[in-house]
Amino acid sequence: MSSPAATAPSNQPPAPRRGAVLSWALWDWGSSAFNAVMTTFVFTVWLTSPAFGPTEHSSTLLAWGLSLSGLVLAVIAPVLGQRSDASNRRRLWLAVNTGVVVLLCLCGALVTPDPGHLLLGIGIIAAATLFFELASVDYNAMLSDVSTPASAGRVSGFGWAMGYLGGIVALVIVLFGFIKPAFGLPVPQEDGWPFRLTALFSGIWFLAFALPLLVRGTGAAPQAPRSAPAGLLESYRILWRRLASLWRTDRHAIYFLGASAVFRDGLAAIFTLGGVIAVGTFGFTQAQVIVFAIAGNVVAALGALVGGRLEDRLGPKRIVMGSLVGLLIAAAGLLALGAGTHRVGGLEWTATTTFWVFGLFLCLFVGPAQSSSRSYLLRIAPAGHESEFFGLYATTGRAVSFLAPTLFGAFIVLGGQQIHGVIGIALVLAAGLALLAPIREPAVRRDEVRA
Repeated sequence: MSSPAATAPSNQPPAPRRGAVLSWALWDWGSSAFNAVMTTFVFTVWLTSPAFGPTEHSSTLLAWGLSLSGLVLAVIAPVLGQRSDASNRRRLWLAVNTGVVVLLCLCGALVTPDPGHLLLGIGIIAAATLFFELASVDYNAMLSDVSTPASAGRVSGFGWAMGYLGGIVALVIVLFGFIKPAFGLPVPQEDGWPFRLTALFSGIWFLAFALPLLVRGTGAAPQAPRSAPAGLLESYRILWRRLASLWRTDRHAIYFLGASAVFRDGLAAIFTLGGVIAVGTFGFTQAQVIVFAIAGNVVAALGALVGGRLEDRLGPKRIVMGSLVGLLIAAAGLLALGAGTHRVGGLEWTATTTFWVFGLFLCLFVGPAQSSSRSYLLRIAPAGHESEFFGLYATTGRAVSFLAPTLFGAFIVLGGQQIHGVIGIALVLAAGLALLAPIREPAVRRDEVRA
């Protein structure tokens, strides 16, 4: 890896066309169906319902499945990431991995509400999560094609906002189109068809909005392949050399990569397992989960906007640390009150109230933690080496992507109840906070252009 002293080219690249930015952001809009519907609030919640057996058992198996997916991801990520970089065929690999995710979503229609189909459903979710993460690598790398150094933050934020908005629209369609069909829609309610049709919808939705980017691309000029792809062992040697070079030049960057990998795994677990906990512990119905998800996405978007404004004055590290503290407070509230009924000031505080209050409080801090973490890395990345740093960011995140799901499942086994899995997620967030605390606040890069 080149020294951070390397300077960016003196001439700024031309501003990308708005159509290219929109095509890029529409992939995020479409992918929201997989994130919000399949892995967070609908399909995985159904898989952990009594129709598939005891909730604790199915929740534990789901956590193990996601852990295995994370381990496989950590092993193959360096190879596939470097092959994509070396061949300069990001759009091809984005199309391949997106296509696999779409097919797996469609296969979700084969799952029926029977304990014998639990492993099939978990296998579909685990495999789709693996390929979605691989697709996200090339998608995020394309940010450099649709933005300039002066607009990267705005364009990235636009894509993030499109994802939140797309999730809200997809959840509304699922709620009134399949779960509680309105307007006389003829949706069969037996044999799990509302959820099976939801899986079909998710695949079609993702494909429809991914097509503009997959077909048209970003409009960036194609580049010739740089080198032959490296093998597995050589990929890890290259990764080690890059990390060793970074250790010599900027150790705080290494520290941040490690800390962010840990707390980002906790954030991912919140999205993946939040709906499961709402139903299994707090007694939410499927429709209530979707309504909460819509409200949660709105709160998360508002949190990200406010956090972004505060970051300009306080710096990204303070925003991330404050967000992690807020998440831990929310987790403590869920654990302390649990699914019981309490009297607060003469009023009855139910399990549903507990989840609405502390769940939305949690959503408020998820967006700022994610967006400011990405901003932190952008500030410490040497000019001209942003993609390389974000590649390390992705690789280190995958290396520990099994932590939170594993601890979630382990604490369910140890405690005997699903709510105890929250302890595992909270421990991962607390570990990330502790690792982040001694790291210095990044200075604004000399070449950074503020809007």
